Amino acid sequence: MSKALTSFALVAILTALLMALSLAVARHGYPYGAIGAKRLDDVADAGTFIPLASVYFFSALLMMILPIRAAGVVLTNAADAIFWTVIVLFAAIIGGLAARWAFDRSNILPALLNWRFLFVAAVVGCHLFMNELRRNILLRSLFFVVFAAATLACVLWSFTI
Repeated sequence: MSKALTSFALVAILTALLMALSLAVARHGYPYGAIGAKRLDDVADAGTFIPLASVYFFSALLMMILPIRAAGVVLTNAADAIFWTVIVLFAAIIGGLAARWAFDRSNILPALLNWRFLFVAAVVGCHLFMNELRRNILLRSLFFVVFAAATLACVLWSFTI
């Protein structure tokens, strides 16, 4: 958990510095600053978390039914990689918004209250409790159904509000 928090903080700080540099360059009239800010905004989009969550939930579903060795392969080669991707993308969003708030003093509250950030919480929460889910056969069976429903919802549902 501390490694995830440290990585989150470092990526958020680095992204904030890059966004601040881009905004400062753009404020002086150079077009490169606007290009850099737009690229950082395009990389970190809250809509990216839905397909990432679907792949994570599918790998978690597999970990619930596979034997321990195969589940370990899925954990190390799929679930961990997606977990770190979600951490980095969320940190990039937070860092970019922090720099925008510091430079523009624009209203970033609507961007922070995006409901798609719930997928970040779901992936991180599932990843932190995966060992507990694997140990108990009742929880394993229950979360097999939960992960199947979550995977299908993320893949097939449009989530339009």
